[in-house]
Amino acid sequence: MRSLEVDIERFPIAGTFTISRGSRTEAVVVTAAIREGAHTGRGECVPYARYGETVEGVAETIRGMADRIAAGLNRQALRQMLPGGAARNALDCALVDLESKLAGKPAHLLLGCSPPGRHVTCYTLSLGAPESMEEAARAASGRALLKVKLGGEGDVARIAAVRRGAPKSRLVVDANEAWRAETLRANLEACAAAGVELIEQPLPAGQDEALSGIVSPIPLCADESIHDSKSLAHLPPWYSAINIKLDKTGGLTDALELRAAALAKGLKIMVGCMVGTSLAMAPALLLAEGARFVDLDGPLLLAKDRDPALSYPESFVEPAGPGLWG
Repeated sequence: MRSLEVDIERFPIAGTFTISRGSRTEAVVVTAAIREGAHTGRGECVPYARYGETVEGVAETIRGMADRIAAGLNRQALRQMLPGGAARNALDCALVDLESKLAGKPAHLLLGCSPPGRHVTCYTLSLGAPESMEEAARAASGRALLKVKLGGEGDVARIAAVRRGAPKSRLVVDANEAWRAETLRANLEACAAAGVELIEQPLPAGQDEALSGIVSPIPLCADESIHDSKSLAHLPPWYSAINIKLDKTGGLTDALELRAAALAKGLKIMVGCMVGTSLAMAPALLLAEGARFVDLDGPLLLAKDRDPALSYPESFVEPAGPGLWG
C-alpha cells in the first residue's frame, strides 16, 4: 500500500530575485513523497501566483489525493483527475521516481527517453537598473549563456548594458509579459543590436496579436501563452519556440507529450523552470535532449540547495544521480 506525505519547504535566495511582477528573497516549494515499502518517490513543485496558485492551496490539493494514491493511482489517471499545474507536477514526478525505484531502472528507460546528458544552461540575471544589470553581467561574463530578465520601460538601456557587461556571452531575454505594442519595435531592435538569440514572452498572454505584422529577426518564445499539451493547438502563430516548464504542464508525463508534438510542428524547444531546488530540475533534464535552450538554473539562484544536489560545473548542468531523483 502506498502513502503520501506533503511538505512545504523554504530555501533562501542568494540576494533578491526580481522580475517584472515583483521580487522574492526565498523560494517556497511544495514536495510530495509517495512511499511503497522501502521505496520513496519524490516530486517538487513551485506554486505560482500568476496562475492563481498559492502554496497552501497547492499543498492541500496534493493532500486531497492521498486516498487515491493509496489505492494505486497511476500517472495516466492523475492527468484526468487534476488539471495541469504545480500540484499535478509534484505528484507526477513523485510517481515517476517511485516507478523507477520499484523497477530498479532509471527513469529515462521507463519513459522511453534518451539518457539525460550534460547541457549548457542559462544563468539568469535579475531585473534591475541598467547599471546594476551591467555589473551583474560583468560578474557572470564567464558563463556561456545568460538569460536577462526585463521589465518594460527602460529595457533598451538594460539590454545594451548587459551586452557591455558580458560582451562574449550568448544572450536570451525574458520580458515576462512586460512589453507593450508601442515599445515592441524599439525593444526588438535593441535585442537585434545586442545579438540576442531568443525573446521570451514579450507581450501579455492574450495580447499576442500585437505581434501580427512584426517581422522579428529573433525567434519569439511563448511562455505564459502556452501551458500544457492541450494548449499547443491554441498557440498564437507568431511564436516559433515554446518554453516547457513542468509546473505549467503538470508534470513530466504531459511535458514529454508536449515536447513531441511541438517538435513535430517544427517549433524550437526551451526547457525552463521556476526558482526551485535540484529536485525540481532533475526530471526536467529528461526534456533537454533536442532542446535549443536549457534554462534549469534555479538552484544557482539559491543560497543553499538540497543534498544531494545537481552538479553545475562552469556553464553546465549534469544529470542527477539516483540519490536525488529517477
